[in-house]
Amino acid sequence: MTTQVPAGYTYGSTPPSPVSMDELAQLEASVLFTAEDAEALRMAGDVLEDQVEDVLDVWYGFVASHPHLVAYFATPDGAVLGDYLARVRGRFGQWIMDTCRRPHDEEWLSYAHEIGLRHTYDKKNQTDGAPSVPHIPLRHMVAFIYPITATMRPFLAKKGHGEADVERMYQAWFKAVTLQVVLWLRPYSADRW
Repeated sequence: MTTQVPAGYTYGSTPPSPVSMDELAQLEASVLFTAEDAEALRMAGDVLEDQVEDVLDVWYGFVASHPHLVAYFATPDGAVLGDYLARVRGRFGQWIMDTCRRPHDEEWLSYAHEIGLRHTYDKKNQTDGAPSVPHIPLRHMVAFIYPITATMRPFLAKKGHGEADVERMYQAWFKAVTLQVVLWLRPYSADRW
């Protein structure tokens, strides 16, 4: 992975999340995320660092093989926006490393909220000025938890770690993805919900 900052990556300069640190701690407890998981994610970051592009190839292949998913990277009439896909890919790769290495502090929480906003009517396409469809439905955000999790295990197993360590990294990744998707969904719902 390059050290170049991906286009549109604004970590550390986004408005505060409406989710408090206390609420984040409760959500972490709900997904059973612990300090041991944070440690396992750091290990996963070391394992994944030189595999990010390979992971993205798998994920982008998955999206490209499903017209209903690739449509979110296309114009309303269905023309796929290659430049948009490429710009998002850079941020998606950075997200992998952020998931593994960033502490769950207020900056992390704020950027998770920003990621959520960028999938909704409020901000989709604004970061890249893309003439794409105006939002990604909540159902696809939730459904994506599985492929983003299940496809990660083979990559976590590639560096010779024992099965117990691979399982720890995999479970930590699963919890971290679930937690982040929960945070990304916050912009989809009114406060009363």
